[in-house]
Amino acid sequence: MAEIPVLIFCAANSRRFSEIAVRHGLKYGAQLPGKVNHPPLYFADQDFKKPNRAKYMTALAEHRPVIASVLDWEREDQYTEVMSWAEEASQYVQEAVIIIPKVKGTIRRIPKQINGKQVRLGYSTPTEYAGTKVGIWEFQGWSVHCLGGSPKAQRWVHNAVGCDSVDGNHLKRLAGNNQFFCPMGFPASNPLYPTLYEAGIVIEGDAPYLAFELSMIAYPLYWQGVDGATIADLQLQFIRDKFGESAITAHMARLF
Repeated sequence: MAEIPVLIFCAANSRRFSEIAVRHGLKYGAQLPGKVNHPPLYFADQDFKKPNRAKYMTALAEHRPVIASVLDWEREDQYTEVMSWAEEASQYVQEAVIIIPKVKGTIRRIPKQINGKQVRLGYSTPTEYAGTKVGIWEFQGWSVHCLGGSPKAQRWVHNAVGCDSVDGNHLKRLAGNNQFFCPMGFPASNPLYPTLYEAGIVIEGDAPYLAFELSMIAYPLYWQGVDGATIADLQLQFIRDKFGESAITAHMARLF
């Protein structure tokens, strides 16, 4: 696998989740103009379903992120508009503007720099929320940012084109169902994402945050190529430290 990209947790208005993610080594991102709960802001994303250029650019000027996306290029006739967004956003980013092509055969029209700032292509991983129909091969030779998707899907994109950065909040959404990321697989309805209950973990309150903490233990190590059994041992140790040795059998016995 190519060098590990910058891993970003992207979620505005999610203070406790962002604190957990940053504590485990992820950079912080947010969809603007939402509330930034954990400055400094590394990655800024715009709401492609309800774009508001004026508010977005004002927020970029305030937070000065390292990288930032601009209006998704969803129709061929949007090229001028997308490039105008990128031109303006380039004034406020520290490193790169992310252009997100969703029209086949158009990447060749995109410049690799704007106002001295790098242009990074955003590959919108196909999910129920979004996605691109542009073939992954068209992104070869570019600096790439992977937008969203599961850890497995993100790794696939990275192995295909070598991402410089990836973001998402997939594991936060799963945590809302008390599910956590278990790379070694688990005898559960979803082997990679068992619920706390399926893992024998029963707690009162804060279950989504515990599930997310277990995912954040796993996620960076998964990218580093650490084997699933070692990751599970570390998740088990976290439970041991949090609940005490006597709780291990009741809470995690079924993990092994």
